[in-house]
Amino acid sequence: MFQSTVYTGTKEKDYELLIKQLDALTDGEKDDVAILSNASALLNQFLEEVNWVGFYIWKEDELVLGPFQGLPACIRIASGKGVCGTSVKERTTQRIADVHQFPGHIACDAASQSEIVVPIIIHDKVFGVLDIDSPIKNRFDETDQIYLEKFVGVLVKHMG
Repeated sequence: MFQSTVYTGTKEKDYELLIKQLDALTDGEKDDVAILSNASALLNQFLEEVNWVGFYIWKEDELVLGPFQGLPACIRIASGKGVCGTSVKERTTQRIADVHQFPGHIACDAASQSEIVVPIIIHDKVFGVLDIDSPIKNRFDETDQIYLEKFVGVLVKHMG
């Protein structure tokens, strides 16, 4: 059973604990929606200075809104559009310090200032993306990127 934990170590150690919690929380579960729902809740509880945490799932050649924590969001995003669509098209993590400087940024929440999007690739096919927004510019650093990519790796292990 998952229990809330107070994080007291370094940023890296805190992320490692978060990833272990995700692994334990999703162990034995096969339903993707259930896994992504708990993953978004876990991240929302863990991360500070974020205003949206969730997933978009690749369906019929576009991203469709999946489980999330935050204000209502855009429902569909085309490949190559905005930060999420760019992440899918390029199959790379997009770490954007100032979303207002990103060409074609899709503003679902006017409070968002920075964003990180990690593609979810399962068996060499795009499954979707993890999308996290912050009301703070330059909120996400290289450490966040490394550990959020590892977080997605745990998701893929349980969903793949």
